[in-house]
Parts: sequence; structure tokens; C-alpha cells
Amino acid sequence: MYNTRVCNILNIEYPILQGGMAWVATHELAQAVSNAGGLGVIAAGAAPAEIIRDEIRNIKKYTDKPFGVNIMLMSPFAEDIIELVCEEKVPVVTTGAGNPGKYMEKFKNSGIKVVPIVPSVALAKRLERQGADALIVEGTEAGGHIGELTTMSLVPQVADSVDIPVIAAGGIADGRGFLAALSLGAEGIQMGTRFVCSTECIAHDNYKEKIIKSKDRDAIVTGRSTGYPVRVIKNKFAKEYISLEKEEVPFEKLEELGAGRLRLAVKEGDMDNGSLMAGQISGMIKDVKSCKEIIDNILKEADEEFDRLNSYKRGE
Repeated sequence: MYNTRVCNILNIEYPILQGGMAWVATHELAQAVSNAGGLGVIAAGAAPAEIIRDEIRNIKKYTDKPFGVNIMLMSPFAEDIIELVCEEKVPVVTTGAGNPGKYMEKFKNSGIKVVPIVPSVALAKRLERQGADALIVEGTEAGGHIGELTTMSLVPQVADSVDIPVIAAGGIADGRGFLAALSLGAEGIQMGTRFVCSTECIAHDNYKEKIIKSKDRDAIVTGRSTGYPVRVIKNKFAKEYISLEKEEVPFEKLEELGAGRLRLAVKEGDMDNGSLMAGQISGMIKDVKSCKEIIDNILKEADEEFDRLNSYKRGE
């Protein structure tokens, strides 16, 4: 039932991708997701190529399954990372923060499947014409850098506008969300925040605990005034940042204030002064499980939900 075109294109067992989260999506997490039947993704973030080369070589030691590298096209090292993934013959590349069109031929010549993240129908159409293999359609419910349209409204519009497979992202954490995404026209899902709360994720325990203790309104948006909105769990730093935005503090000062904050949260566990990037589904997450348990539970819940919906049709 869940063997969609995404599975065939990416050569994976289940159409479940792990989001490319800077400082979080290391080879430890990616290999666990890939070994569990999904697609694990190493996040290049703003790291130099030497660090990502080590990550790629490490994941190859622990899995023979397909994996991906997420390239943030705004990174000062983006060109170097693009050369690296082609040299290392990485099976899949996901991209964000830009249009990968000018690199598409290079990726294709290296046998790489390209799956860009898109926040709009217009960009989705353009990337299909440029040769994307599939599209990750990310709604504003997601953690980290976000667009404005919701997953519920954006996914079906993109699915109706392109012929290549759509992968839904943002606001998905369980089997109900997985099944809903398929109902909207998607052929797979990408999850980030749910995989942060996995045993294999290297994020600090304080970070995981903060997500688990979050309530429905705790994921807020900073940076709207700058044009680069970011969804985080509210804390001392987020409140300070929003306060300065209201005072119309110059962009450069806000940028300086935010530098290094994600690492502070993920690596050092500073829950007051770090940037706690996480999606609106944080309030749904109540535990830390292995990646295999997370994926198995999603598929089991989706089966149960499908049966429940069918019972309505049968009038039971």
C-alpha cells in the first residue's frame, strides 16, 4: 500500500524521509533512518566540505542503504559541497534556501537523485522543468526556516500542478499525518522534529526533553521582520529576539544576535539562550524512541487509521 513512486525513485522501503536539520542530522541519525527503511539525510548546513566528507564516509561504514545529503544553497560552502557529493556519488541530494537548477546537470551526470524543498507552486513547476526527481513540499508548520503556506493547502496545489512525486513536510509526526499526506496527493513524507526525539539523534538530551514537554502553542516564529522567518520553541532567547524585532532593531544586529544559537541548543543543551528549532508538532511528541520504532509505529498507526476510515464506509 505504501510502495509509492518515491520508494522506487529513491530505492527505499518506505516513503519516509528524515529532514536535513543543521547540527542535528549527522551520520548517526541518518544511518539509523536508512537502516529502518526510510531515507536518512546528512545536513551540510553551513559546514565546510571536509566535515561533510567525514560524515558521508562514516555513514557508508554503517549502512549499505541509500542516504541523502541536504545542501543549503545559501551556505558559503555550497559549491564545495556540490563538488563533494558528486565525487562521493551520494545517492540523493535534497536542497533548500535556493534554486538548484544550475547544478542539475552536474548532479544528473553523477547519478544523483535531486529532491528540492519548495514553498510554492511556481517554484515546484520550475524545478520539475529543470529535472527534479521529486519535490519536498514544506508547509509553515515545520521547524526552522519556513514559508507562509500550510501543508494542508500547499501539498494538494503542488500535487495537482506537477507530474513528479510530491513529499509532504511540516506538521507530520504520526501515522495519521502520514495517511493525511497521502490523501492530499503526496507520495511520501519528510519529518524533522519527530526524529530529533530518537535515541540515535545526537542532539542534547535537554533539547529532546524541551520538545517532549512542549504544548500546542509553544512553537513560535521569530524573524518575520527580516524576511527569514524561523519556527522555534519559545524561550528566553526567542522572546528577546521578538522584542528587538518590535523595536525595529537593524537586521545586522539581529543577525549577530542569532549567530551560533542553534549550536548552543543542540550541542551544549542551553535551553535559555539557544535557538530551539522545532515544528508545531512538538506538542504531539511524548517520548524518545529508536528510528526503527518511530517508522514502524507510523506505518502501524496508518494501517489502523485506514481501517477506521473504511469502517465508516461500511457503516460499522
